[in-house]
Amino acid sequence: MRFLRSLLLLIYLVVYTIPYAIACFLAFPFMRAERRYWMAAGWCSSTLAVVRRLNGIDYRIEGFENLPDGPAVLLSKHQSAWETLAFPALMPRPLCYVFKRELLYVPFFGWALGLLKMVHINRKDGKYAFESVIKQGKARMEEGAWVIMFPEGTRTRTGTQGKYKTGGARFAVATGAPVVPIAHNAGRVWPRNSFLKYAGIVTVSIGKPIDTKGLTPDEVNTRVETWIEAEMRRIDPAAYRAADSTPAAARI
Repeated sequence: MRFLRSLLLLIYLVVYTIPYAIACFLAFPFMRAERRYWMAAGWCSSTLAVVRRLNGIDYRIEGFENLPDGPAVLLSKHQSAWETLAFPALMPRPLCYVFKRELLYVPFFGWALGLLKMVHINRKDGKYAFESVIKQGKARMEEGAWVIMFPEGTRTRTGTQGKYKTGGARFAVATGAPVVPIAHNAGRVWPRNSFLKYAGIVTVSIGKPIDTKGLTPDEVNTRVETWIEAEMRRIDPAAYRAADSTPAAARI
């Protein structure tokens, strides 16, 4: 039954995403940027509803009141594809993902992404790439959006942590924006690189904003990592007990 439901979700994503993207292409030229965003986020909201009914994946949010009423950089744990599609539907402000420019060439998904005001990195710019990110990010935050990044870069297995890169912290310090750390256990229900989806409740925990003024990027990054990883062990203790009991050689 789990296989069948996962297969139906894949079919839904293919059948629903293509016409939705086409509708966006047709409508976006006649819409303001913010309305474009919320139309795209509608795909996320409807997909969350389908995942809830079809695959039994629900969610709860803790600390929603910690979200600031102003510019912010959201730095989140990255375990799954779930959070990538869920956050635009759950957050009260438009989100600007920071992504590699190459994604713009992915059919339908990338094309629609290119019509939205996101922040893209052109690695061919070398040392000037980050300056471009700062410039783009500042402009988006002045328009009322929040910038979101995943410090670990790639998705991590449940019960593990990747190396926290300083890009998000550097961006926050450079722009003077506070950082909001986010922990979640979406990997429990939607594991990375897994076709199968598992019924369950995703806990999303939003931490209090970290004021970046007077701090170095390394200090901000350390505070983010410390809070997220401690919170992960609170909301998903079984995953970390299992990981801690695994011999080191088996985790390599």
